[in-house]
Amino acid sequence: MHKLNTAAAALVIAATLCSQEKNPGYTDTPILPDGFRVHDANRPRPPVVDPGPGAETPARAPKDAIILFDGSDLKAWRGRKGDAAWKLVEGGAMEVARTGDIQTREDFGDCQLHLEWMAPPPKGHSQGRGNSGVFFCGRYEVQVLDSFENPTYADGQAAAIYGQKPPLVNVTRPPGQWNVYDIVFVAPRFTDDGALKSPAKLTVVHNGVVVQLDEELLGPTSHKSLPKYRAHPPRGPIKLQDHGNPMRFRNIWVRPLRLERFCLGKLCLRS
Repeated sequence: MHKLNTAAAALVIAATLCSQEKNPGYTDTPILPDGFRVHDANRPRPPVVDPGPGAETPARAPKDAIILFDGSDLKAWRGRKGDAAWKLVEGGAMEVARTGDIQTREDFGDCQLHLEWMAPPPKGHSQGRGNSGVFFCGRYEVQVLDSFENPTYADGQAAAIYGQKPPLVNVTRPPGQWNVYDIVFVAPRFTDDGALKSPAKLTVVHNGVVVQLDEELLGPTSHKSLPKYRAHPPRGPIKLQDHGNPMRFRNIWVRPLRLERFCLGKLCLRS
């Protein structure tokens, strides 16, 4: 009887693992305002769209851009305990070195960010394969993930607003090819007493395709939990995540945005 029970338990575990691999995600997490759970295993995945071949050389930065990384050094970045310790590699890229996250020395609020990333040869699956992320103000993440023929929960795939909004489509290129993000971030506004005045917003163009358009964030991104805003300064660091995979990044630049408008001699504020 004991052997039968053990065998039955093993079959249940194997079936569960198989189901999780085919349909990664959770069924016991909090429910988002749109009715889906955070990292919902049953949320439909975005359709796949071929974005076409990538450029052979990195895109040139605008004249007014602040260069965060051009392949020569990591001076614009710092690690948890000092200088950034990621590796400089061929092709003007840097590679995650399992030394922890890195973030910009300078703080940014409203901005346009360009970066290019490449996943390593496939190893693992779902969130364990080619995982990183780019964070604005150190807390609002656009997911970086090898989502080429790699099923995962919809709000955790490449170009998702992590744990909140899946991308409209999946345009991820295969491992070994460069993916391009062009992101517009609008920081949240708070009143003097710390209440939320207007939420953070993100627009994401992935490989030339709009996948997030002026999406309002529910709060800082997080794993398996509902977000909640807490007042913070209008600017913060841009952070790249070390999730343990040897992801590569190149050609990173940012343009701080002034969203004010002048209207017939007076200053008109966007928000």
